[in-house]
Amino acid sequence: MADVFDITIIGSGPGGYVCAIRAAQLGLKVAIVEQWPTFGGTCLNIGCIPSKAMLHASEMVEQLAHNFDNLGIEVSGAKVNLDKMMAHKDSVVKANTSGIEYLFKKNKITAFKGLGSIEALGKVKVTPEKGEPQIIETKNIIIATGSVSADLAGLKIDEKQVVSSTGALSLSKVPQSLLVIGAGVIGLELGSVWARLGAKVTVVEYLDHILPGMDKDLSKNFMRNLKKQGFDIKLSTKVTGVNKSDNGLVVTTEGAQGGSSSTIKADIVLVAIGRKAFTNGLGLENIGVELDAQGRIKTNDNYKSSVDGIYAIGDVIKGPMLAHKASEEGVVLAEILDGKKAHVNYGVIPGVVYTSPEIASVGKTEEQLKDEGIEYKVGKFPFSANGRAKAMLASDGFVKILADAKTDRVLGGHILGHGAGEIIHEIAILMEFSGAAEDLALTCHAHPTMSEAVREAALALGDGALHI
Repeated sequence: MADVFDITIIGSGPGGYVCAIRAAQLGLKVAIVEQWPTFGGTCLNIGCIPSKAMLHASEMVEQLAHNFDNLGIEVSGAKVNLDKMMAHKDSVVKANTSGIEYLFKKNKITAFKGLGSIEALGKVKVTPEKGEPQIIETKNIIIATGSVSADLAGLKIDEKQVVSSTGALSLSKVPQSLLVIGAGVIGLELGSVWARLGAKVTVVEYLDHILPGMDKDLSKNFMRNLKKQGFDIKLSTKVTGVNKSDNGLVVTTEGAQGGSSSTIKADIVLVAIGRKAFTNGLGLENIGVELDAQGRIKTNDNYKSSVDGIYAIGDVIKGPMLAHKASEEGVVLAEILDGKKAHVNYGVIPGVVYTSPEIASVGKTEEQLKDEGIEYKVGKFPFSANGRAKAMLASDGFVKILADAKTDRVLGGHILGHGAGEIIHEIAILMEFSGAAEDLALTCHAHPTMSEAVREAALALGDGALHI
């Protein structure tokens, strides 16, 4: 008789592989199914990791072009070798995906390569690219298949001229002009990469602001920063067509609510209007797993679907589509299936935009607090008044902390500035312990550091900041 696994996970992205490792640590017998040649899902193969390699490399180019001379560093003959930059990106991806393979072996997790689907309750079918399918017997099935780029109606993505985030990370040369459809995280990050490398970047956004869902104080300030960097941003605008010509692409746009049309020429068009849950080919209809209006799997607080024994985590269920959110859910679900009590605190999940400067947020925005009728106070401190930021020529941006007007409990934190993605966790930890702004204001910070701006913002919620 074939082995019966305690858990079989379909998908080895940040949700699936972390869930597998935690379950194995707890002594459960775990199988994981992955259809791609390498483990890690979108994040490690064509998303988070390769994009950060390109963002870092292109930021070094930007530093060389604009800051080195001011720092007294004179360089001649420097040039961008895109092939080497891409090779660096690929080597980073390989190192990370190989690391997951090592962790599977270390934790005695059985991995299957092929397309995973649910044949019946307790049965997962694995269909390899070559060879015969096989059936895995399992007590529980976890769906962690993530998400894919959302399509724009009437626009065909060929990953050569009209690209998704996947194609935008593998261009063979720097385009003279790049048009980005969507001013969300992915569009602005990848637009930043190619802008730094020399492309003229135009961003078309349907809404009247960039970075939907983020605190508008951040988005307004960052939009001004992007314009200084040479971005052409067209808000309240929609793309109605993309046509190929002898000289590239001709993009037709008009106002979000209609009106006269205009055209923009571009070498490459990047479609970055969001992502959608990937549930195709899983056999969910065979066993009656319910989906919501957005095509995501409906789950209860313990991540169980409408069918006993079938669970789901990550981008395939409701909530922010973030790798670390999926990982947290994976850990918690593994512990729940082992009989432990565990939960994810969705109120303290940081979000980061890895542009330059970076943007990071955790907790509530001002707009959310207003909508919920919560009385709050604002503490804010600019990096232009921070000694370390000045020394690093990184004085753009600010730290903003929102606290309950009566209890002083911190409800949200928002940072625009160099290293914001690292600094935000100081506020996240405080919020996890239900801390007050005063707790942060009374905590001694090393000098000179960028993090001092966080303390100053907390001080601004009391008697006032010291250095402004």
